[in-house]
Amino acid sequence: MSKVLVLYYSSYGHVETMANAVAEGAGSVAGTEVDIRRVPELVPEDVAEKSGYKTDQGAPLIESPDVLAAYDAIIVGTPTRFGNMASQMRNFWDMTGGPWAQGKLIGKVGSAFTSTATQHGGQETTLTSIHTTLLHHGMVIAGVPYSCAELANMDEITGGTPYGASTLAEADGARTPSENELAIARFQGKHVAELAAKLAS
Repeated sequence: MSKVLVLYYSSYGHVETMANAVAEGAGSVAGTEVDIRRVPELVPEDVAEKSGYKTDQGAPLIESPDVLAAYDAIIVGTPTRFGNMASQMRNFWDMTGGPWAQGKLIGKVGSAFTSTATQHGGQETTLTSIHTTLLHHGMVIAGVPYSCAELANMDEITGGTPYGASTLAEADGARTPSENELAIARFQGKHVAELAAKLAS
């Protein structure tokens, strides 16, 4: 039995949808227990409401950074903010000094997925910025190998990188994750869960 955490932040629901697909893929691996958790919102409630934030997300908030140690793999999802993870996710990881000092995440599998407004809106730098944080924790980084056929799809505009799954939301957030993007997300979840099972055995 291995345990996988899908930890995400989502303003408008795009990353939430991707998180569910990642979790679906991870859960397809026999003997894998998957939890989905959100990091807390930092935007005042009235501002979030006026901005049209999706506030009815089903995943519970993560209790504290200390719970990370209970998992064999952690898959982090966040929209991009100027080529980096969103401040809500950054704030959470900035509170992980305790687990870091104790080496609690060393040797665990880490992975990342994201959402951007455009094709060239920082998806790859956002993913690698997440990788940098996970590497400081001593985690083993997993991306999306090219055995995932959907990465090579040239028939449509689509997210998806070897660094992690991604979706393109458009500037107004009107575009929802495509089936190709969700397939990559499911592939990533399955790939990470398989690696976690091997390392845990």
